[in-house]
Amino acid sequence: MGNDTPGGRDLGAAAVGLQVRVTERRWTRRILVEATVNHGVEAVFPYLADPLRWHDFAPAVAFRRQIDPGPPEIGTRWMATDRIGPFRIHFTDRLEEIDENRRVVWLSSAPWNARVEYECAAAHEKTHVRADYEGDLSDSLRWQVGWMPVWGWHRILAGDFRRLDRLLTLQARAAGWWEPRPAQARDG
Repeated sequence: MGNDTPGGRDLGAAAVGLQVRVTERRWTRRILVEATVNHGVEAVFPYLADPLRWHDFAPAVAFRRQIDPGPPEIGTRWMATDRIGPFRIHFTDRLEEIDENRRVVWLSSAPWNARVEYECAAAHEKTHVRADYEGDLSDSLRWQVGWMPVWGWHRILAGDFRRLDRLLTLQARAAGWWEPRPAQARDG
C-alpha cells in the first residue's frame, strides 16, 4: 500500500478487514482507516452521519448537542466534548458535506482542527467504509494527546468500526427475536 504524503508511512492492519495509512508531522495527524462492516450501507451510514449516535460505538464521544435549529443540513453545528483518557476536550463539529448513504464530511474546530470524511460503498450485504481523519492539534491537546504514537491513533479509530459492527449485529439479532417465524419452522 503506497502513501504519497511526504513523511507518511504505512502500518499493517491490526484486524482483518482493516487497513491504515498514517501521516504524522509535528502536530498534524492524518489516518486513513479502511474497514468492512458486516451490515448494509442503509444500516451503517446513519451512524456516521448523525453525531448524536456516535457515542453508541465511539467511546471517546462524551457529548454532542445540535446548536443550530431545524433538521440537520450542510452547515449545521454541534457542541461537542470528547474524552481522551482523563481529559475532556470541548469543540464544535460542523456538517460540511453529505451524499446520503455514500459520503459525509465533518469539520471540527480547535483544538482538534480536524476534517473527517466517511465514504461508504456497498459490498454485497456488507459496507466498505473509508474513513479519512486529518487534524492539526492545537492548544493543550498537543501535550494531552500529541505524544500518542500513530499505532495508538489507529487502534482507537479502527476499534470504533469493530464496535459499530457489534452494535448493528446485536440490533439485527434483537429485531429477529420479535419477528414471527414461518409456520413450517414452528411445526418442523
